[in-house]
Amino acid sequence: MTQTQGLTRMKASAKRDGGTYRHSVVVRDHQLTVDEPHHAAETTAARSQELLAVSLATCTAITMEMYAARKGWDIGHVEVDVEYTPAERGAPTKFQLIMRLPDDLPDEQVERLTVIAAKCPVHRVLDGDVMFQERVERVHLAA
Repeated sequence: MTQTQGLTRMKASAKRDGGTYRHSVVVRDHQLTVDEPHHAAETTAARSQELLAVSLATCTAITMEMYAARKGWDIGHVEVDVEYTPAERGAPTKFQLIMRLPDDLPDEQVERLTVIAAKCPVHRVLDGDVMFQERVERVHLAA
């Protein structure tokens, strides 16, 4: 993550790991594995599209927890499930979020947390305009 002219830039790098679609991904000082199996039974790691759901679920939960902490609210256990259907021609991508909060939270806190959940940074990216700048660099890659 770097700052450029007041903007935060995120960076991740993926490198093929063996002779399959499995990749080692580096984000700052962290490493994880992503795979796109040839067959459903061959899964060895999360798929790229699953990481999109992971990003939205964790960002939503953390955003609600941070807001509650700033307000001095003890909201206890928070759980967020995300399911989505990728876009097909002529139809938008559809996300379904289920936010589980303790049943004894006051209604006004639940209402406010619901509003705040939609303001998480990942939600805003997915809801906003997206542009891609792509380029190819031809280099000799070491195995």
